[in-house]
Amino acid sequence: MVLSLRSASRKIWQTLSSIKTGVVLIILVVIFSAAGTVILQRPMTDADDMQRAYAPAMLRFLDVTGLTDIFHTRWFVGLLILVSLSIIAASVQRFPNAWRYFARPYKSPDEGFRKVLPTQAQIPVANEEQGLSAAERAFKHLGLKTERIVRTDSFSLFSERSRISELAVYIVHASLLLIFLGFIVDSLYGWRGFLMLSPGTASNQIEMKNGTMRTIPFAIRCDGTGEETYADGSPKRWWSKLAVVKEGREVSSKEIVVNDPLVYQGLRFYQASYGRTGKLDQLILNATPANGTKGTPQEISLAMNQTVALDADTSVQLVEFIPDYVVQDGRVYARSKDVVNPAVHMIVTSKKAHSSVNVWLPEIPGINENASSPYTFDPKDLKTGVFTGLEVSHEPGQWAVWAGVVLIAIGLTLVFYVVHMRFWVVPVVDARGRTVLWIGGTANRNRDAFELKFKSVVEQIQKELKPAVAASTGVQATSISGTSVSGTTIAGR
Repeated sequence: MVLSLRSASRKIWQTLSSIKTGVVLIILVVIFSAAGTVILQRPMTDADDMQRAYAPAMLRFLDVTGLTDIFHTRWFVGLLILVSLSIIAASVQRFPNAWRYFARPYKSPDEGFRKVLPTQAQIPVANEEQGLSAAERAFKHLGLKTERIVRTDSFSLFSERSRISELAVYIVHASLLLIFLGFIVDSLYGWRGFLMLSPGTASNQIEMKNGTMRTIPFAIRCDGTGEETYADGSPKRWWSKLAVVKEGREVSSKEIVVNDPLVYQGLRFYQASYGRTGKLDQLILNATPANGTKGTPQEISLAMNQTVALDADTSVQLVEFIPDYVVQDGRVYARSKDVVNPAVHMIVTSKKAHSSVNVWLPEIPGINENASSPYTFDPKDLKTGVFTGLEVSHEPGQWAVWAGVVLIAIGLTLVFYVVHMRFWVVPVVDARGRTVLWIGGTANRNRDAFELKFKSVVEQIQKELKPAVAASTGVQATSISGTSVSGTTIAGR
């Protein structure tokens, strides 16, 4: 029983730490994340828009599987946890060797290492000190730091650049874990809601996707909202002036636009929508005496249920506004809240005649009494109410996501653009009994570029050697890999 448990645990560990497992899981995360950007997500998308976009059967399937709210489903959170465990297992299994390689670099190559190193060269020198000193000057000229390695029976030089590149993959691993941690925290403890405000109103009640209300510890006030459009009338920019009101005083304010939210106490208020409420704010019209009565047109302004005197005997009151009217069975009905076919109902009252007249604009046959009105009315401007739709989100894991994004940028830069190069310089005696300077080098990636760098190192060492000594000890160059330097044998891949 114990052996079977150990065997099962070992198999699970091997599966989790496998590179193939990690790659497959990450691909699944990418696929479902992409689906979350293509499929309309609740609650950001209006329910009516969801029903118009998908057939009823398809919408039920998407809701049941959680594909309409992917990033908050339990199975997606479980997938992120599984990916995180795979990354941790793979890192734990491979990191000790990488750390030993990083913390204790191989600085003094033995004969066996020198024989098999792919990239190496030999330069004849008069003596060991001359060769090592010339190599030190050459490395310094090329901007490389050197370290003299002293052993009981030998001296050598060691130089390296960008050792941190060896740990770059683990920096990427850590960044992915931070990003996944942020998403997991947001999925479990974060929430999203919606808040609709008209200019001059404030609220601390957030409508959640399940229809419940959440109270926040401060109120958001809308001081203004508007829309900028292109020449063809299509929306260009929505904006809202918001203020945070706490304990009766304004503590913060900002004009927000799409993708530039107001952030306060961990809550983000995004500009999500803009529209008209279908309610009348102000009606401006000209009133002219009718039936040949003397008088000039006068401009008046009316709000809902407001009464304005036209003269000493006559007044007008706005009693009804219908943004999109339709007449059925001799009555006026509102077809929608969109201001596309508006109508207004006013009552003109005469004290002298002790009468009231129903005036409709536009005139509606069978209903209006415009002909009996002592005044005729000519509409000039109609101002309706507007609202701003705010998406409210609480995302406590965002700090981890952004930290991971910064870290992954650093890690990928190290992976793709930073090369760990190592150089060794060892005075040895060759088969002919001559003292030669053995030079070797290696890089963890981009080998073609490294061989050019290695060649420049060898050439610079030759320049640093005294001309007389270099001439007296020079031999015909022999190329092993198709690359040769005068007086030097270079071996490459």
